[in-house]
Amino acid sequence: MSPLKALRSQLGKLQRLAQPYFLPLDNGASSGQFLLLVAALIAVVVGFTLLLLTAAIAASSAWFPELQHRFVPGVPEQVASIWAGPGGKVVMVLFGAGLACFWALRAKLRQGRWLPWLLLGVITLLILVINGINVGISFVARNIENALVGYKAEDFWKIVAVYAFCLVLALPIRALQSYLIPKLGLMWREWLSERMLGRYLTNRAYYVLNPNDESVEEIDNPDQRISQDAASFTATSLSVTVEIISALLTFFSFIIVLWSINATLALWLLAYSVGGTSLIIFASRKLVNLNYQQLKLEADFRYGLVHIRDNAESIAFYRGEQQEQKEGTRRLGGVISNYNKLIIWEALIQVIQRSYDYFSRFLPWLVIAPIYFAKQVDFGVFGQASIAFSQVLFSVSYIVNNIDRLAAFSASISRLEGFQGKVESISGEMLAQTIVDQGQPALTSELASGDEAPDSILVSHVDLIPPRSSRRLIHDLSLEVAPSQRLLVVGPSGCGKTSFLRLVSGLWPAAAGRVHRPPVGELMFIPQKPYMLLGSLREQLCYPQSTERFSDGQLRHVLEEVRLPELVHRYPDLDIKQDWPRLLSLGEQQRLAFARLLLNSPRFVVLDEATSALDVTTEKHLYNLLAQREMAFVSVGHRPTLRGFHDTVLELDGQGGWKLIPAASYDFNTGA
Repeated sequence: MSPLKALRSQLGKLQRLAQPYFLPLDNGASSGQFLLLVAALIAVVVGFTLLLLTAAIAASSAWFPELQHRFVPGVPEQVASIWAGPGGKVVMVLFGAGLACFWALRAKLRQGRWLPWLLLGVITLLILVINGINVGISFVARNIENALVGYKAEDFWKIVAVYAFCLVLALPIRALQSYLIPKLGLMWREWLSERMLGRYLTNRAYYVLNPNDESVEEIDNPDQRISQDAASFTATSLSVTVEIISALLTFFSFIIVLWSINATLALWLLAYSVGGTSLIIFASRKLVNLNYQQLKLEADFRYGLVHIRDNAESIAFYRGEQQEQKEGTRRLGGVISNYNKLIIWEALIQVIQRSYDYFSRFLPWLVIAPIYFAKQVDFGVFGQASIAFSQVLFSVSYIVNNIDRLAAFSASISRLEGFQGKVESISGEMLAQTIVDQGQPALTSELASGDEAPDSILVSHVDLIPPRSSRRLIHDLSLEVAPSQRLLVVGPSGCGKTSFLRLVSGLWPAAAGRVHRPPVGELMFIPQKPYMLLGSLREQLCYPQSTERFSDGQLRHVLEEVRLPELVHRYPDLDIKQDWPRLLSLGEQQRLAFARLLLNSPRFVVLDEATSALDVTTEKHLYNLLAQREMAFVSVGHRPTLRGFHDTVLELDGQGGWKLIPAASYDFNTGA
């Protein structure tokens, strides 16, 4: 990809990430409208600054004329000249046009979008004021040097008083700016992280994404992208935006000062900065890819360490420390190897940057010295020219001075926008599939029931092929699990029993045919290793329902029903939070999952070896609880004792074949 196309692609990603917080894309707002509002904001701020400055001068002239003459000499005359010439009229026209733009697009600035624009405007105003103070300081520095050279003590102390006034004025403005920028970044991060988290958990995008498959290179470590990358993006993008605005204002302010001193110096500066910027961009193209890889490898290494922490007991039982260390060392090796390349390129960039900076200090002297020796300017011009030159050079050399930071920022944009785009794509595909499934009529007349879909699990002429696979596990399967019916799924390991449950539960789509499921809340899935959330015992039992739905008496009663009375005695406070996956055995977790199931009371249950860690007596007791509540269920298991709790057996062979056999006549030993 050419550099121009790469830049356009990156700017497009930046727009899709940044614009929605300020101007939502889903209400028809275009990038042109967003840029128009940015320009309108600057016009409004500049106009407001001129009005504010004019009002301040008028007030000081009326109340403190002596102080005005002492601390802001020449400023009232400059402001008066702006209003006398066309400049004041142009600024006011742009000010009015900017306000009109915001008024015209007010309907699109919904959901509190006015606040970030207001904060941006205040930040821009502060930058403009600070920039004006810096211009004034350049004249102060010039006058100080002239006073020193001319041995004018009285003038010197007056000018020092002006300088002190500038500092007193600038410090609180800088402090307010230092607060508002990260505050706006924090608000933006909260919005962006919540938005990404919501989309990540919508339409099971988090499940389809499969983030831990290292063979899939599209999206890795979504946890890092939602937390760390989002925080880095908002903070850095806002900082970069403010710095670019500041650089532009600095450039236009000081280039006028520099041009008034010597036009040749201004032209040399522009040529020098353009050449240096081009060189540094060319040399740093490799940095973007290296920074992108570094973020990925660091996240992979951290995930490996988290994996060890989460599976500490299993690793200890297996004595797998050596293998875990080998894997951790492999991941660390990737981090170190890539970072080694990164520091080489960063060192090269720094050498170019330092050379660029060092030589820039001599350039003003080389240009100003001849006209000074010709007595065309006073000595103070050297100091003022150096200040103006350094300010303009800093502004036009923004890329040179921040190339490593911009490279890391570009990498974070790619990671974050890639994640956002993938999640939205998955969510859209899942939603489209849901609409298709809901909109299709029943495919066989014997499975239809009038005009309405029957209240049961219907599998009609289904082929099952796992995602990212070409192996067909089930071919042309049709069956029904009506209310109060029970189906047991059996077969050799790897034949697709759990895959069938995923199909029934809606986690996997059918490659062919159709699956009708009960409404949401009427079907519940219980895996072999139950899910234990990060929360209290009350939250464990009520999940995924609200904790306010059940009383303490109901929760204690259901624990006794599933033969976990010791939990009631050990933890009389149901709001206690513990590391439940480590604290409870697998058998206790399975009984707790049944307690959760009884509280939710779905009409249909899918059980994937949900009693494998329990004794036969407890297993029988739990299945009887389901039968007493007239729940229909689909089970996967290998125990012959399960046959007594089911009406029908579905036997799979893993090659696409299947059989439906009455449970009473099924023999686990012969498979018939």
